Amino acid sequence: MKRKVAVIGSLLAILVGLALVLGRGAIAERAFQSALDKNVGVDQSAKLGDGLHAYVCGSGSPMPDTDRAGPCIAVLAGNQGFIFDSGSGSVRKLGRMGFPMGKLQAEFLTHLHSDHIDGLGEALLQAWIAGSRGAPLPVYGPEGTDKVVAGFNAAYALDQGYRVAHHGPKVANPAGAGGAAQVIALPDGVDSQVVWDQQGVKITVIRVNHAPISPAFGYRVDYKGRSLSISGDTVYSPAFVTASKGVDLMFHEALNKQMIAAMGKKLGERGQANTAQIMTDIQNYHASPEDAARSAKEAGVQALVLYHLVPPVPATLIEPLFLGNAPKQFGGTLKLGHDGMIVSLPAGGKQVKFSDAW
Repeated sequence: MKRKVAVIGSLLAILVGLALVLGRGAIAERAFQSALDKNVGVDQSAKLGDGLHAYVCGSGSPMPDTDRAGPCIAVLAGNQGFIFDSGSGSVRKLGRMGFPMGKLQAEFLTHLHSDHIDGLGEALLQAWIAGSRGAPLPVYGPEGTDKVVAGFNAAYALDQGYRVAHHGPKVANPAGAGGAAQVIALPDGVDSQVVWDQQGVKITVIRVNHAPISPAFGYRVDYKGRSLSISGDTVYSPAFVTASKGVDLMFHEALNKQMIAAMGKKLGERGQANTAQIMTDIQNYHASPEDAARSAKEAGVQALVLYHLVPPVPATLIEPLFLGNAPKQFGGTLKLGHDGMIVSLPAGGKQVKFSDAW
């Protein structure tokens, strides 16, 4: 009798196990179908409404960071899209955020440090294929941008041929591959000038101080009474403050010098003198969180988002340490940027709305 009960119990356990496995399969199928219906082929930006929308596609720096891609801010102004820098991994983050590549008009580079351009090849590829381009993507940037774009075009030439051969010219139009450099040359003594003025969107380039890298640029974007500025890499820059006067939203790079100095000291103690020297060197051409806060206060901005964070900030517990005295110096909204953050400035209003793509 006991054996019979044991056998029945085993059979019931097997049946329950099978039911659970089959149930999980059904649940997984429903979840997959729901994701298809909700996301694939859907313009996620449509729900944002008219206005100026900034996508933080890369809030990190050259330092290893599991959560942050290299520097990248994408902007959607009405039906026009723009990308400002394409750090490593940022374009994939941008795709996951639902940025409409079909609306991409141009890429703007702040400067030609590797961490700001090492994702440019992928940006050009996605602009071509996902954006169904019929002409190369304009890439605006400082002197040398033509060499960088030519290099990426050459590096991706074989890949472009493979894709045309595989998908056909209707899907992969050969005329739309790659980038077309647009070198920005600010005249001596001129700190800013308009470089894009189309269909209500105005983009102003701003000279910033990232010496010895010169020229280095920041940018301001204006659309329907809303505005934002992006510092790129710079120390505290009066020219950037002046050009950012009255913007609703400022993105500013930030390096905590005390934390970096501590890292340099530890590296030196462990015999890594060259890397320790780099930790010293980088302090003199980046802004601290307090410098960024000062810039935001003097420009009279409503909200400040710090990005290009050095060193990485892996946990919210460390955020106050990274920010230092910045919250005391700027009384507006102050946030550390993170990948997936979307900041919206609705047309005709004064709101600054923060949301997350995931």
